[in-house]
Amino acid sequence: MGGNVNAEESVADERSDLPEQPDGQANGRLDGHGETFTVQLPGSQEAAVPDEPRELSGTPETPDEDVAVGGIDTPPDHTVPTPPRYLSPDELHWAGETVEAISTAFASKVVGQARLQETLLIALLTGGHVLLESVPGLAKTTAAQTVAQSVGGTFHRIQCTPDLLPSDIVGTQVYNQHTGAFETQLGPVHANFVLLDEINRSSAKTQSAMLEAMQERQTSIGDRSYALPDPFLVLATQNPIEQEGTYPLPEAQMDRFMLKDVLDYPSPAEEAEVLRRIDSGIFMSPSDPVVSVADVKRLQALVGRVYVDPAIINYIVGIGYVTRHPRDYIEPRLASYVDFGASPRASIAFTSAARARALVDGRNHVVPDDVKALTHRVLRHRVTLGFEAAADDVEVESIIDAMVNGIRTP
Repeated sequence: MGGNVNAEESVADERSDLPEQPDGQANGRLDGHGETFTVQLPGSQEAAVPDEPRELSGTPETPDEDVAVGGIDTPPDHTVPTPPRYLSPDELHWAGETVEAISTAFASKVVGQARLQETLLIALLTGGHVLLESVPGLAKTTAAQTVAQSVGGTFHRIQCTPDLLPSDIVGTQVYNQHTGAFETQLGPVHANFVLLDEINRSSAKTQSAMLEAMQERQTSIGDRSYALPDPFLVLATQNPIEQEGTYPLPEAQMDRFMLKDVLDYPSPAEEAEVLRRIDSGIFMSPSDPVVSVADVKRLQALVGRVYVDPAIINYIVGIGYVTRHPRDYIEPRLASYVDFGASPRASIAFTSAARARALVDGRNHVVPDDVKALTHRVLRHRVTLGFEAAADDVEVESIIDAMVNGIRTP
């Protein structure tokens, strides 16, 4: 199936060759050394934050090598989720055919970029937003346009510049001389797919105007609020080469993006195929929709019913916990580079994105590999490193890998 792509970010599952540990302990490897170590997760008596889970130490009745790194005990006064209605074979078959149609339409215009295809499919199925970082010319605009055309959605491209005003994006009120009244003109953000090209070139005031659109799914013009179309997907890009005259995104804005992907150059064979497709005129002909917006909404509803085992939930929460307490789980030298860990919004993104990836892969349940494949895309813009990391040329992805390797896979 076209939507089933290999993930670039899988972390090696080392549980098979590690000795069994007592309950509440987890195995890991120091990054780059191969030395094993044991970590002890905090118990219920040691939790310092009152509102955090009372226990992350995992105490199954029958110890097993495949249990999650931490078992979260739910006190009786906490909300227990309602058991979901699992996907039927017919629903899973329909979802597979629909995703396959979108994937085929994507591959007809975009050469290679399998990970970008998966990222956009996950964002489409979850309603999340994506931040892309790459040099110019790697088909970011083409990819966004192709997905929008394949589902029959509206598409607007906004080129961010330092003089771009919030009203240029969300809209404004214009005085009509004929009627003697003000009329509201909605801005280009009112579309199903919005491409914000070089978002870090817009001013902080303009960036803040996007917060309401991305989080609340509405814009405010004057004393009225206007709902955005459904589905609504923001695809923002950043250029890592030229940083003069840019306004780095604040942490609050970065956290609103479900995923951050970094694109690579195409291979020589893929680049040659791009030239052949240009000569054949493929990019000049408009694409017809292969599914409808209503189909996308139905897919989003099905994603919410993909089964997530409690062990996977514990695994996701454990990853977030390790990012906030790295000194207890990874090599001290690497932990010293970390200033701040991921917020609970990362756990929410992990759960939603893992469900969507499972559905794209044709499954009605989430497996640990779904979480592992998303670690870089979910965490690279949420784990904040200090200036020492930049001075020592330490990439955030290497820190993330060390953190995930410090947790036993369920």
